[in-house]
Amino acid sequence: MKKAVLFSAFLVLLGMEAGLARAEEAAASDTPAADAPAAEPAAAPAEADSAREALKQQAEDATSEKNLQQVFQASEKTYSLLKAGKISLQYDFDYSYYGDYRVDLATASDSSQITRFRIEQDSQHSFGNNFELAYGVKNNLTFTTSIPLVAKVDTQKDLKTTGLGDIALGLRWQPVPLKRGLPTSTLFASLSTATGDSPYEIDVNNDIATGKGYYSLSAGASVSKIADPIVLFASGSYTMSTQASGLDQNRGGRLLESVEPGDSIGGSMGFAYSLNYDVSITASFQQSYAFATTYNFENGQYFKTAPSTSASLNFSLGLRTNPKRIVNMSLGYGLTEDTPDVVVGFSMPIDFLGSSDE
Repeated sequence: MKKAVLFSAFLVLLGMEAGLARAEEAAASDTPAADAPAAEPAAAPAEADSAREALKQQAEDATSEKNLQQVFQASEKTYSLLKAGKISLQYDFDYSYYGDYRVDLATASDSSQITRFRIEQDSQHSFGNNFELAYGVKNNLTFTTSIPLVAKVDTQKDLKTTGLGDIALGLRWQPVPLKRGLPTSTLFASLSTATGDSPYEIDVNNDIATGKGYYSLSAGASVSKIADPIVLFASGSYTMSTQASGLDQNRGGRLLESVEPGDSIGGSMGFAYSLNYDVSITASFQQSYAFATTYNFENGQYFKTAPSTSASLNFSLGLRTNPKRIVNMSLGYGLTEDTPDVVVGFSMPIDFLGSSDE
């Protein structure tokens, strides 16, 4: 009996060992011999997805930069260029207020004795409507002409006037082709004519001038850099003025014969920031320094003014009304006595015949 039990136990142990061997063989057959070759087919789709994401990001960056450039050029026209053969018309409206006190002084013609001395308040409101027509001569060269229509009101003297201002002609040139990631530089020049009513040829007691009375030539350079989500910009210019001669104006009891306006140098800097696709803001600071102006009177007498400085701080809000139109509203604060106290502006492009389409 014992031998039968022992023999049965021996058979059970042999069956268990055979079952374990078969289980180990089955597990070995289910496991791949090498894991690396099996992972290689999945690497190609992953690389394709990465490439698509990179291309998508580049496209989004290019679209963002283009949007920033459009926003910036809509508020700062000095930095904008048109493609060859394209035409654009820009309308600008601005209102400015200038208030100050001035001294009215008159002396005897044969001596230095003062015959009149009084302090007058100078308060003037100006309304400007400017139409700028631009034409792309080449992709890097744009010609412009500006036609201003001016209205002024002097509340102290109860005087009003409307008329043509000083027409200006200009050129904007980009000497170095635009390259992504690098600053953009533009050279510009403008000629301001004397088509408006000259302040040296009117009756100063009964009329208001709509122009400056002389020709001037300006030249300068500007640079801008896109640093998403803002555009940084700066510019500098120098202006030369011609002499206004052949005058015959009574000023303080003396006859004004000619005026020698002083040259001026100026600069500006600021930034444009795109809040989103439809809304943007721009802030800038402008300053100019004008050299002395000489007034030549009869009998060899002359009067030379002191150099003057003008500075202003400007803000603008840009609203995109459609994919190709950005309307700007601006507000400027004068920081010196020779600058208007406040300037409010509005500008928008005027499309006709689809000529301004890119």
